[in-house]
Amino acid sequence: MEFVFILLTILGLSLFEIITSIDNAIINAEVLGGMSKKARRWFLLWGFLFAVFVVRGALPFAIVWIANPSLGPVGVLGAAFSSDPHVQEAIEKSSPLLLMGGGVFLVFLFFNWLFLEPKNLGLKGEGFFLRQGAWFFAIVSILLAAIVWFSINIDPMLAFSAVLGSTAFFIIHGFQQFAEQQERRLVKGNMSDVSKIAYLEVLDSTFSIDGVIGAFAFTFSIPLILIGNGIGALVLRKLTVSNIERIKRYKYLKNGAMYSILFLGIIMVSDGFGIKIPHWLSPVITFGTVAYFFLKSKSELNNPQKA
Repeated sequence: MEFVFILLTILGLSLFEIITSIDNAIINAEVLGGMSKKARRWFLLWGFLFAVFVVRGALPFAIVWIANPSLGPVGVLGAAFSSDPHVQEAIEKSSPLLLMGGGVFLVFLFFNWLFLEPKNLGLKGEGFFLRQGAWFFAIVSILLAAIVWFSINIDPMLAFSAVLGSTAFFIIHGFQQFAEQQERRLVKGNMSDVSKIAYLEVLDSTFSIDGVIGAFAFTFSIPLILIGNGIGALVLRKLTVSNIERIKRYKYLKNGAMYSILFLGIIMVSDGFGIKIPHWLSPVITFGTVAYFFLKSKSELNNPQKA
């Protein structure tokens, strides 16, 4: 059973990494199309190594360190590969804080997509919420106030973690919006290949944060996060240069990604409140949600009159 759980977790992490990064991969493909073959090969090799080992490799350690400052950076590195029960107990005690902050971040990310982002309407009601965009800030503010109210009586640090999660969302999302605008300009601009590669790496780092935060809904094992996210990043790079046009035809995959983010966010917040959620539920929900929207996209491809 342990092997089945590990395999399910890695596959779930890989799928989550892929679907949450599809938009960025599409824009990357457009930028790469205007670069020389040598520059494209360099980005796909060394850029991939940087994205996996530096960005997606360092972020989980940094997040665990923030949640466990007493361990220190060296202690966190050792804890990731340690079976010491005292170390594992320290991480377990801090897990509600990490889960609460990460869960609030993901839930806010979903509501931002639901209320404000242009989208292919995959479910009834999405069009209604899109027309109520002005309510986004009211909804997330009320939601944050409710989470803080219930968590402050449990642990003031839990309430503070929820506030940090919302703060991180607005800071990172602001950078992401700016990055998306700048990246689209790269397609039309006359920047050198070196400048484009540098900019793509910065953007990839920004967009990797969503996937890394969501990974803690699957597991607290950093080695499993590194493997799962690494495989997902590898598959995504491959799709970027080979089948990205085909992937774009499945127009509801982004919907699947965002509903997965909502469910994982709810799981993380619930866990933060002490409601124990089975570890297998996160990957199962991710597979089920993505499969539904993939099949819905495929159905419309095969029957265009349904669109």
